[in-house]
Amino acid sequence: MKAMQRFTFTAAAVTLLISLSGCPTMSTQGRNTAIGAGVGAVGGAALTHGSALGTVGGAAIGGVVGHELKN
Repeated sequence: MKAMQRFTFTAAAVTLLISLSGCPTMSTQGRNTAIGAGVGAVGGAALTHGSALGTVGGAAIGGVVGHELKN
């Protein structure tokens, strides 16, 4: 079971990084929001053992935190 969670986390992270590399015109704030939402979704899913509510909640919280980050 742990191997499947690790694979899912790695696949999600790689997918997120590849998808964001195709958006060169995205603003820094938009990019931070997208990264935060992706990381939050993966974290929420991992913490709640794949619960849909945990995944969506993590994405929402991560998106808000990423949006508020300043560079």
